[in-house]
Amino acid sequence: MTSPILDDLIALTDFHRAACKPYADYCDTLYPGARQPRGLADLPFLPVRAFKDFDLRSVAETDVFKVMTSSGTSGARSRIYLDRETAQLQTRTLTAIFGETFGKARSPMLVIDSESTVKDRLRFSARTAAVNGFSIMARERCFALDDDMKLNIPRVTEFLQQLEGKRVFIFGFTFLVWQAFCGALRAQNQKLPLENAFLLHGGGWKKLEAEKVSNPQFKAEIAAWTGCVDVRNYYGMVEQTGTIFMECPEGRLHSSAWSDVLARDIHTHEALPHGKVGLIEVFSTIQKSYPGHALLTEDMGLTRAASGCPCGHPGTIVEVHARLPAAEVRGCSDAYN
Repeated sequence: MTSPILDDLIALTDFHRAACKPYADYCDTLYPGARQPRGLADLPFLPVRAFKDFDLRSVAETDVFKVMTSSGTSGARSRIYLDRETAQLQTRTLTAIFGETFGKARSPMLVIDSESTVKDRLRFSARTAAVNGFSIMARERCFALDDDMKLNIPRVTEFLQQLEGKRVFIFGFTFLVWQAFCGALRAQNQKLPLENAFLLHGGGWKKLEAEKVSNPQFKAEIAAWTGCVDVRNYYGMVEQTGTIFMECPEGRLHSSAWSDVLARDIHTHEALPHGKVGLIEVFSTIQKSYPGHALLTEDMGLTRAASGCPCGHPGTIVEVHARLPAAEVRGCSDAYN
């Protein structure tokens, strides 16, 4: 599979092999005598789980600006080391992707989370990174939830009354929007005047699997209790912050100019053609302080050609189906066994 970002990814592979010894050992062990990549499928991929088991960075420890951690509720968490350059690249890229979808104007932001989520300025969780990252596109923000994760309707109502009909940017992790926001409005039979708002949400679909909540059902519930009909999902992860896959008006997730995606067979890891379900591999050209440019995720799904979407976006389409249970994907530890 060819890609317009292939040359950038090859350069990043060479850079990280020279700058990160565990990554170099991994590549030398699992990809001995590797040929010059002719496509995305030829690039060495790193299982995303590796960031839970190893400290992987390609910059000096003194250059680490901040450390992000994944949002898992149990077990080890990924640790992502950022220098200032990579952090700035992530911010600029996220801003550009957001602007393509919602415009460049800054809007008041209603955060479906608690303010305590963003208070730790050194160790950033996935939610912290997401809230702070998207806050750059906001003029002011109101946290809809108290520290006990309960919806504070009086605070939200007062915030909206001060806006005088301005366009509102609503943001939150999917499971919080569904449970703590929509669930609370439903329980109290309370509607909010957010017809002029747009909602961006991502992450947390796994927590809704037991409730069998579909994307159309999610959007219908938002519209019923807030009047908001511009609802977009995104696919992203703390291991590749910045290069999110944004949902288009047709309901499809597209890669950006800084990313790409393919699927691999769950057993052989061979690259699969569009339309075949496998493990999703994601690529990003902006992760320079750590080897996070070609990551095999633990998510099952498939890809489709961008030409198959009437929205006209040039990015490859990815459909995420489910998390692989008890995933066992070869990782850095294989290089030491």
